[in-house]
Amino acid sequence: MFSILSFAGMIVTGAVVGGLALLLLRGKQNISLLWTIVLGMVGAFVGSVVAGFFGVAVTPGIDWIRWGLSIVAAMIAISVYLAVTGRK
Repeated sequence: MFSILSFAGMIVTGAVVGGLALLLLRGKQNISLLWTIVLGMVGAFVGSVVAGFFGVAVTPGIDWIRWGLSIVAAMIAISVYLAVTGRK
């Protein structure tokens, strides 16, 4: 069931994943906070799907593999966004 709390959770997760992805990318990225959150949410979704495909989406404790996959997916999404928009 989709609720306000799940939407707020998606925004927070997108901000964390997107922020970590920006920190790990080389150089300075000219990207707004809104796009950081949106692309972080995309990365979190893709990372969760890939983790589910490999059977590591739900593990006891913190899901480090899923988080790592989400951050890598967000880094790819941000790189593609920057390439498409021509920003450096």
